[in-house]
Amino acid sequence: MSKFVQTSYTNKKEILKFPDHYVNVAVTVSDAGVSANEDGKKIVPAGTILGGGFLADDTVQAVKATVADGASNAEGILFNDVDVTYGPAPGAALIHGFVALDKLPAQPTAEEIAALKQVTFLK
Repeated sequence: MSKFVQTSYTNKKEILKFPDHYVNVAVTVSDAGVSANEDGKKIVPAGTILGGGFLADDTVQAVKATVADGASNAEGILFNDVDVTYGPAPGAALIHGFVALDKLPAQPTAEEIAALKQVTFLK
């Protein structure tokens, strides 16, 4: 019985404006609410604004941030694409640094920008 391994040689998506000054924290990215793409993979893209309480409790899974009553629960930005096809997966959340707005999958809301006090968004 042979086992085939597919290796993908692609460049990492860079969300930073200045890649030499940033701080990340380890997170577990939740697979809840993530839809499969055309290849059947559930990928949470780099640059997704994350929340859910993972900074206060490292056992909490990071989820896409939400805005309610004029405030966001945003705590960080997903640093790399994370494949959650087979369930929650490890990732890194940027909590301090300079992020290029044009490299994010969606523009952050004013509430998300306000919640991410240690992140500077640049054009």
